[in-house]
Amino acid sequence: QVQLVESGGGLVQAGGSLRLSCAASGRTFSTYNMGWFRQAPGKERELVAAISWTGGRTHYADSVKGRFTISRDNAKNTVYLQMNSLKPEDTSIYYCAAAPYIFTLATNSYNYWGQGTQVTVSS
Repeated sequence: QVQLVESGGGLVQAGGSLRLSCAASGRTFSTYNMGWFRQAPGKERELVAAISWTGGRTHYADSVKGRFTISRDNAKNTVYLQMNSLKPEDTSIYYCAAAPYIFTLATNSYNYWGQGTQVTVSS
């Protein structure tokens, strides 16, 4: 079992930065692959970034490549999403999620989800 709690969301102007954190409970955090997803009103949930359990493999959606960076600190049971050069279209609720066993981009392979944190980017 893994419980996830996101933090760090807020209101920022276009071009600004935010860093999201996701704190995980459970002794097995370091064995989970982690992902950051987002969902805007009326849209499907989409994968923003993913990181393998070692941190050695990452994936980014095309829309955030070069602007967002996912990282993790297994000693602190925390995964991060550094978001730079934010755009109004990045406005969404951001969720972190955990997937056991394999590095995956499939939403339905993520078994554990946080409650989400709102990110709003003003133009």
